[in-house]
Amino acid sequence: MDTIGYDEKDTTLRETPVAGPVDSPLALSHPPEPCAVVLFGVTGDLASRKLIPALYDLACHDVLPLGFSLVGYGRKALTGQEMRVLSRDAIDGFFGTGTAETRTCHDMLGTVSYVQGEFDDPEGYRRLSDTLDQLDASKHTGGNRIFYLATPPSLFPVIIRRLGEAGLHQGGPAGTPDEHGENRGWVRVVIEKPFGSDLDSARALDAVVREAFDERQVYRIDHYLAKETVQNILVFRFANGIFEPIWNRRYIDHVQITAAETLGVEHRGAYYEEAGALRDMIQNHLLQLLTLTAMEPPVAFSADAVRDEKAKVLDAVRPIPVERVEQFAVRGQYVQGTVDGAVVPGYRQEDRVAPDSTTETFAAIKFLIDNWRWQGVPFYVRTGKRLPRHTTEIAIQFKRPPYLLFKDTDVPSGRVPPNNLVIRVQPEEGIAMNIEAKIPGPAIRLQPVAMNFSYGSALEELPFTAYETLLLDCMVGDQTLFNRDDQVEEAWRVVSPILEAWRNAPQKGLTVYESGTWGPEAADTLVANDGHTWRRP
Repeated sequence: MDTIGYDEKDTTLRETPVAGPVDSPLALSHPPEPCAVVLFGVTGDLASRKLIPALYDLACHDVLPLGFSLVGYGRKALTGQEMRVLSRDAIDGFFGTGTAETRTCHDMLGTVSYVQGEFDDPEGYRRLSDTLDQLDASKHTGGNRIFYLATPPSLFPVIIRRLGEAGLHQGGPAGTPDEHGENRGWVRVVIEKPFGSDLDSARALDAVVREAFDERQVYRIDHYLAKETVQNILVFRFANGIFEPIWNRRYIDHVQITAAETLGVEHRGAYYEEAGALRDMIQNHLLQLLTLTAMEPPVAFSADAVRDEKAKVLDAVRPIPVERVEQFAVRGQYVQGTVDGAVVPGYRQEDRVAPDSTTETFAAIKFLIDNWRWQGVPFYVRTGKRLPRHTTEIAIQFKRPPYLLFKDTDVPSGRVPPNNLVIRVQPEEGIAMNIEAKIPGPAIRLQPVAMNFSYGSALEELPFTAYETLLLDCMVGDQTLFNRDDQVEEAWRVVSPILEAWRNAPQKGLTVYESGTWGPEAADTLVANDGHTWRRP
């Protein structure tokens, strides 16, 4: 074990403000137990941009348990000092130069160990096991371990098999006694998305996971679920008696879920060629937003109860026949255009993208949910790159009043606009609703009035990013915000006919849209066929 030490002569320690208020609403009913977090792929992009900074911010908020230890596992030959520099650079890069000079950072980096090894080399896992045993003795981590797979998806099965073969899968969520009756601690594995590339590959990966781990040990991560406003959907729906009675087909006309990005594929051309918008965003993130919007009240706010209801929604999504996909799904690919005043290239001109690529950078799908609450209410889901604005939102459009009393007003076409409730997921988290009000004066004139709040003004500042929330939940053993195996499989089932149709006819239905616009005209036609129009956030 190569553990980082510190130069006793270093006297540059200084404190800077932490990323959030230490006395913010973080009182944990079940503080995390001492544990070791093993980052596979610790030298990769995800670890440096998200995970190491997230662990540092947890330390700033004083929620990392005593005895916490961070173990990196990777192919590169690193010394402890090099691992320390890598971690310091990640923290400075996220929070600003100089952050890594705080006492909190020095204390956290003092817990870091590094194990070199190939991901399929049994010897590397034996060295990892020895390192963890030493930490149990020196840091009193009690055998509690989190294995975080921050690697390319192709390595997931390899790592999971090797963990099982090395006996590192031993343990359980609540601790499992060994043959001597002693608690050997809990073991959890965090698996990043994508979990498979289609239904068959997801099932195959799940079979590998089940060979080594119990489902209660598996944390399939979707960072969208940890966004504060996403979690607030459940509170908004089930803690406010005025909304739940009208949250159904009698009062809601349709739902629009949008995830728009101004960026192109940037340096991810090779990945995006394999994924596309449907796999990258809709199968996971946006279907999760759909389930939270449409689910029934759970019997309790517990992991299994919440995930049971989400799985029921996916099970109720009406299958789209392969031969009718064009009636329910639209795909597009951006070409050269202007975004934020700058001319940007088309998708096929991006680095590591085929010049004749048929990969979709925009997808819009109409889903129908066949259950009592939502029968006949369309859920329109869209996502795209190089759109005019970066935003993710859920828009609930209510039905118009059945009869217009104010016929002599100056309302266009004699119809008042429908009420909309918009849940903004990012970047400006909040909730807004529009209502009709009378303009002051002797005449009856109507005007939409917006009612909204945003985090940071109406509520306290957001204490954590998504990855911090998910890491903390994993430490305390809360699986509520993580996907269960049946949810993942059902989500792939929902999109499988679309993937099949687009794979069988790569050119058919593929339209283009100019960068800086809201997508192809075919997407407008998709909703217009039902008498609707897309919102322009």
